[in-house]
Amino acid sequence: MSYIETASGKWEVVIGLEVHAQVISQSKLFSSASTKFGVAPNENVSFIDAALPGVLPVLNSFCVDQAIKTGLGLNCTINKISYFDRKNYFYADLPQGYQISQFHHPIISGGFVEIEDDEGNIKKVHLERIHIEQDAGKSLHDQSPTKSYIDLNRAGIALMEIVTKPEMTSGAEAAAFLRKLRSILRYLKTCDGNMDEGSMRADVNISLHRPGTPLGTRAEVKNVNSMKFIETAVNFEISRQLEILENGGSVEQETRLFDSSRGITRSMRSKEDAQDYRYFPEPDLPPLILEDERIEAIRATLPELPDAKSRRLQETYGLPRYDADLISAEAEVAAYYEKALACCSKADGDAAKLLANWLLGDLFALLNKYGKSIDESLISPENLSGLIQLIQQDVISGKIAKDVLVIMWDEQKSPQKVVEEQGLQQITDPAVIENALRDVLIENSSKVAEYKSGKDKLFGFFVGQAMKKTHGKANPQLLNDILSKLLSE
Repeated sequence: MSYIETASGKWEVVIGLEVHAQVISQSKLFSSASTKFGVAPNENVSFIDAALPGVLPVLNSFCVDQAIKTGLGLNCTINKISYFDRKNYFYADLPQGYQISQFHHPIISGGFVEIEDDEGNIKKVHLERIHIEQDAGKSLHDQSPTKSYIDLNRAGIALMEIVTKPEMTSGAEAAAFLRKLRSILRYLKTCDGNMDEGSMRADVNISLHRPGTPLGTRAEVKNVNSMKFIETAVNFEISRQLEILENGGSVEQETRLFDSSRGITRSMRSKEDAQDYRYFPEPDLPPLILEDERIEAIRATLPELPDAKSRRLQETYGLPRYDADLISAEAEVAAYYEKALACCSKADGDAAKLLANWLLGDLFALLNKYGKSIDESLISPENLSGLIQLIQQDVISGKIAKDVLVIMWDEQKSPQKVVEEQGLQQITDPAVIENALRDVLIENSSKVAEYKSGKDKLFGFFVGQAMKKTHGKANPQLLNDILSKLLSE
């Protein structure tokens, strides 16, 4: 447990998250309307979404399967009997005047996500529950100076609300949790995690208290939609509450908004308690009853998840944990890496480590430069593997390989083709390298004398000159060995 030390003593920070993850499905939770993003306002709206009189909800079975799959992937208990409730509150973009959700009996209970805490240790953040519910619409206030507009395209879209226990203690831990959760959901293909499209967002509850005393009054920061923002919002809120408490004040229970342009939170409204929503059972939906066969069939479809994949890469190939975690964090990156590794003539630890270095270093740099994802890479896994093999076979040096990679990207050619066309094959003939070195030593006889008198750093100078003579093609190890022999004569 980490504490904040002040002149008045220690404070303990407690953080819990409520993450709203949009379920990947073609249609909404209780209607057949499309969930396609980016269409014209109110294009994806059925009679049910608009809450016209007399319409009844019909539960989307696929969305239920997606929730079960999520629960299994997060080490949860799947409840075989769950119920839907009406959560009553009024917003202009909530046509029914209530939200169909789950409160007393959710579909999923318990579970945990493993993160790295502030001290670098593995920490389990336990989950309270996961329930499924319908999303609300969206109010647009920037279309007119005098009117607000309503877009119901999101109304009725299936959400999973993933509620943690209050076990995180810093903004970094909250961001780490959200990052790991997003990774798992994307592996499971139950939520795309596109936070900029609103398909994943978090409400953050933060409170402070003295160690050994009851939990403090919490403030909720609503709808934070990026890893960076969640850490900034939490850190600001900790500072705000700490200042109030240190000055003898009390924190109000309220809902706040995060102002990303200023990096601060602002008061939105006093926080409602659960009873203020007047939950009662949804009369138009029967209990949701799940059979063991259905749950086990879904369990059989679970992929290898990021933590398990990282451990396998470490154990099988000796990858450092940092590299294995980075590769495993995104399913698409892991798939690219393993496809490239499978193309290596000898997929051993040396090839795995060299491939990881090039993927996470030079290839990622190109992807970032051109704003592309790994799926959009102009260098295929097969061609990156080919480049690695050329390095291992001493056909080209690591330095030349950097130039080859850029040409591969620009011209979409194989590494073999680039090396052949550019004449970049490495010189491995000892006689050719020795002749080049002898010329360098003759041309720099005064520096040879200085080297032999104790100026060892001149060794690098001779290497550089020899590389110039061979246009960077001399095998570095062979060049160093021959130079050492010549300078000892």
